[in-house]
Amino acid sequence: MSHQAPDTYTITTGEEDSGTRLDRFLTSRLPDMSRSRLQDLIAQGCVTCNGKLAEDSSHKVKLGQTYQINVPETVASHIIAQDIALEVVYEDEHMLVINKPAGLTVHPAPGHPDNTLVNALLSHCGDSLSGIGGVARPGIVHRIDKETSGLLVVAKHDIAHLALSAQLVDRSLKRTYVALVWGQPKALQGTITGNIGRSSSNRQKMAVVKSGGKAATTHYKLLETFTPEGMKAPLVSLVECKLETGRTHQIRVHFSFIGHALVGDPVYGQTTVSRLQANTSKSIPSPMRDALLQFKRQALHARALGLIHPDTKKPMHFACELPDDLNTLLDALRRS
Repeated sequence: MSHQAPDTYTITTGEEDSGTRLDRFLTSRLPDMSRSRLQDLIAQGCVTCNGKLAEDSSHKVKLGQTYQINVPETVASHIIAQDIALEVVYEDEHMLVINKPAGLTVHPAPGHPDNTLVNALLSHCGDSLSGIGGVARPGIVHRIDKETSGLLVVAKHDIAHLALSAQLVDRSLKRTYVALVWGQPKALQGTITGNIGRSSSNRQKMAVVKSGGKAATTHYKLLETFTPEGMKAPLVSLVECKLETGRTHQIRVHFSFIGHALVGDPVYGQTTVSRLQANTSKSIPSPMRDALLQFKRQALHARALGLIHPDTKKPMHFACELPDDLNTLLDALRRS
């Protein structure tokens, strides 16, 4: 490998590399860059093979190919710091663990430029945050949906970000969720698999797809069921989910796929009103029906997080209580 300039690398494949995925090959030769970072560079047109654009991370490399990687300069962030209260579960000079409330978006996006976790982190940490990814912004290692509550880890510098991102790739970063789903899964515990990609009918949604997409695996365990008197089967179940992979909307998509969409998630299931009507809502006690109707988000909470500390290399485990809105709903279900 030759290093021509601070932002350009040239690598030629050897016999041992032939048949390796492009992103894995580049990661093996550029250990200071994460696989996800290199995938981004490939997607952005920053990687060429023998002078031609290499646009597919999964492409298998061949003997004697020369790849050039042009890393763009880190540019200043235009995201403003905002003094937004954060629940910090853990913090040191390398990382933070945040308990994100439901309703808080992680990253700014078109139409939502501020009042996000990123804005809050800039205020909380100042200039210490990771600039990895080509933009000087906080080093979010993994994201959770706006309406999902719970734990996520943030890297404070590039070395920590690389170490934590690598744990996502090798699956040593453990994430445990709890969710309320409609009905009851057939097995008390099980594994849901199915590649997840963009829905062919609605590009704003994800779906389990027959071809393409990315492999996804969700392990679940049934914790509790709620069956109103007079009904033969549970109306709602509480499940624990452990992610083996971390695809967009993975838990929501997988439970919808097996016919047990999350409570409060009309994107991948029915509205609560429609669901209750389908279950003959007259037989459902008013406190239970009212509590379900008043719950206005998907019933999903990232309860626990396990990781290897990026500096000390010691295993760490974090857990948080359920948020008030989910506890209120569970109390109503249990009383009914």
